[in-house]
Amino acid sequence: MSFLAVLFALIIEQARPLARGNWVHMAARGWARWANRSLDAGKPQHGWIAWTVAVVIPSLATLLIHWLLLSVSVLLAFAWSAAILYVTLGFRQFSHYFTDIRDALDEGDETTARELLAQWRQVDASELPRSEIVRHVIEYSVLAAHRHVFGVLGWFSVLAALGLGPAGAVFYRLAEFVARYWSDKKKSVAAAGEGASPALQLAAARAWGVIDYVPARVTSLGFAVVGSFEDAIDAWRNYTQRFAASAPAATENRNDGIILAATSGAVNVRLGGVALKAKFSSDASQGFPGDGLDDEENTTTESMPGREPEVGHLRSVVGLVWRSVVLWMVLLALLTLARLLG
Repeated sequence: MSFLAVLFALIIEQARPLARGNWVHMAARGWARWANRSLDAGKPQHGWIAWTVAVVIPSLATLLIHWLLLSVSVLLAFAWSAAILYVTLGFRQFSHYFTDIRDALDEGDETTARELLAQWRQVDASELPRSEIVRHVIEYSVLAAHRHVFGVLGWFSVLAALGLGPAGAVFYRLAEFVARYWSDKKKSVAAAGEGASPALQLAAARAWGVIDYVPARVTSLGFAVVGSFEDAIDAWRNYTQRFAASAPAATENRNDGIILAATSGAVNVRLGGVALKAKFSSDASQGFPGDGLDDEENTTTESMPGREPEVGHLRSVVGLVWRSVVLWMVLLALLTLARLLG
């Protein structure tokens, strides 16, 4: 049932993607905002309480609904899992910027590509050369694919195999969302005194780093398997540290660095280097569609070996990601078949 739920969710998401600012994302923002305002008193224990309420409570509610529906009908439980995956899983929640920038570069319109990148990441991209535009698009897109697809698939698959339904998908996406939302919210409304406290930010960042620890490495391994395996593993082992880790999200940055290093080796493209300069705060108000790569806290310091980024590498990355999706689906199908035969 897990395999079919994922397959249906991906198909529906491709045919009818969620619009930005939809009611699901609005509800997530409202819930995170309420937890912040009601439970964040500035001390470490309050930060963890607020994080638990914001992330764990909805995950448990998702699980209880799954069990209730399962007691009535397997088909209802299947529909619930597919619906949850539809709002938490998928490429179309972020890929429109990638596609538009790639099309602009194909047409030689670098000005439009820079404008789209600036809109996507809320940064100053006005002086970026063509290769740097491509490099940043690759980095942001790969991390977004991990957080919207592979990380969700990992947590969903493991917890669903344990009988916990789609709770893993909700848990993973909310953990990523609150870490990003509370961080960006502090930057955007700090002057109004409404931002998340440092304790809450630290709790969310540390929790997210731990939650994403295994998925990030599984995603990197998948890229290595479907790409250039030896080069990806070599980059993973030797160049991950070139992505600077800065507190409080050091673990998160190491996770990101592993993914980017593996991507660099898998498609033989040079990533890393001088990061974009933040022009204004990243907009977390859109909820899940952002990829969470913060331009100040995830600054890369040195480039890795590989070819200079070119537009052709964007197609290579698309192929890498889709081959990884196929790999995941094959593994899920085999696990589902094994459970049915067992």
